[in-house]
Amino acid sequence: MKLISINVSKKIASEFKGKPVTTGIFKKSTEGRVFVSKGNLEGDEQADLKHHGGKDMAVYAFSYDHYAYWEGQLGRSGLKYGAFGENLTIEGLQEEKIFIGDQFRIGSCLLEVSQPRIPCFKLCMAINSDSAVKIFTNSFNCGVYFRVIEQGYIEAGDFMEKTYEASNSISIRSMFRSLFDKDFPDAMDTLQIASQLQPLSQEWRDKATKRLAKY
Repeated sequence: MKLISINVSKKIASEFKGKPVTTGIFKKSTEGRVFVSKGNLEGDEQADLKHHGGKDMAVYAFSYDHYAYWEGQLGRSGLKYGAFGENLTIEGLQEEKIFIGDQFRIGSCLLEVSQPRIPCFKLCMAINSDSAVKIFTNSFNCGVYFRVIEQGYIEAGDFMEKTYEASNSISIRSMFRSLFDKDFPDAMDTLQIASQLQPLSQEWRDKATKRLAKY
């Protein structure tokens, strides 16, 4: 996997459907080395700290490979890196092959997979499409949130290499589908594992437990 672009933004005041919104979703590609701390990337800010940023959502990565699909769905081309609010645009990232608890070395950083991403209305703002959340959810291509195990510097062109493969875990794609795909045949098994999976963020373990209670 290769880091194509590093994307950051300061939070800004905007509006959505006539209502004021403060957001940091409008990421733009940046050049040179960027420091990655335990909480976020240098130069990056989040407005909603309940659902973005912090220890378990310090770094968000989205696959460059998904851009063509989105351009087809939207009927337009030219989406810029960071269009999905991602910090890292990564070539070769595949949600079905990345598991909760896997660790990856990129530059001098060590990152650990912590959870999938749940889209909100701010994605509609970023993509300028009211259908963005639906397209995102139906594709199951949700990207990956990482916690930072070792702080350090990264730069576009760096390769991301797996240094630790979690055992008895579940993929990012399966975790996402267990909540959002009513036809997912492995939902219950996935949720049972997820509810006890320590590398999974507490928020998602709680989601798994609550969903299990409905079966």
